[in-house]
Amino acid sequence: MVFNSRSFLAQLILILTIGLSACTSLFGIPATPTPSIPTYTPEPPTPTPPPSVATVNGEYVTSDEFQAELARYKSAQTALGNTVEDEEAYKTVLEDLIAQLLLAQAARDAGFELAEADLQSRMDMLITQLGSADALTQWQSANGYDDASFRAALKRAAEAAWMRDKIISGVPVTAEQIHVRQILTYNEADANYALQQLQNGTDFDELAALYDPITLGELGWVPRGYLLDAKADEAVFALQAGAYSNIIATDAGFHIFKALERGDHSLSPDALLSVQEMTLEKWIADQRADSNITLMP
Repeated sequence: MVFNSRSFLAQLILILTIGLSACTSLFGIPATPTPSIPTYTPEPPTPTPPPSVATVNGEYVTSDEFQAELARYKSAQTALGNTVEDEEAYKTVLEDLIAQLLLAQAARDAGFELAEADLQSRMDMLITQLGSADALTQWQSANGYDDASFRAALKRAAEAAWMRDKIISGVPVTAEQIHVRQILTYNEADANYALQQLQNGTDFDELAALYDPITLGELGWVPRGYLLDAKADEAVFALQAGAYSNIIATDAGFHIFKALERGDHSLSPDALLSVQEMTLEKWIADQRADSNITLMP
């Protein structure tokens, strides 16, 4: 099969970020006005920005929060037995931090505000889960947080989660879909033979069952974007009911698809999750394109 198994939606809010902001002090030296000398008020000093890896619409992704998150990400990947190159890890963590900040900013713009009492309630729940306040403090220290930075991270994560839920809640539960069956082979010669058999009048379902006696080639109802390979998705949605495609080569093998039916249909739970993920990814891409994001050298 060529189903999409993306995990972006599940991973996005798992990464907690540390929110730091520069404090602005305004100093003014009043001048004594006289008839012959105009009043002069000096410009306030510009606050020194914190060392950062990026700014997102004026908010900093600080070097401290990025390095702490990068270390946590690498540690988690090692625990899972995965090997991640430094460049890939750097890009993954930075993109996730930027995405979370974009979501959090949009939540604030939409009027969402996490009250201090609600934030404290979340902290209390964590303390209960870990067993004590000391246990939470130890966890924070082990993961690069102090109390202030952890509260900021928790607040930002809550804002981002609220906006994420708002976005995906707008995804309809029905969509244009195609009921698909496939003949799947693992070498081109077999695929060419199957296509020739079809052209000679062999029943598609008989061939599909021959090549996959367990599933009989059944893929079910699929919406646009659900198939992993873009070529496969394009080929399937070019079909009318009853027609089959040419051979489509993907990383999974060589496919010949048949459209059994097409039309509006309820999304399966897995397909709904896939559409929600695609919707969220598109929102982030659009938001990023409209935002002022600067990556530091």
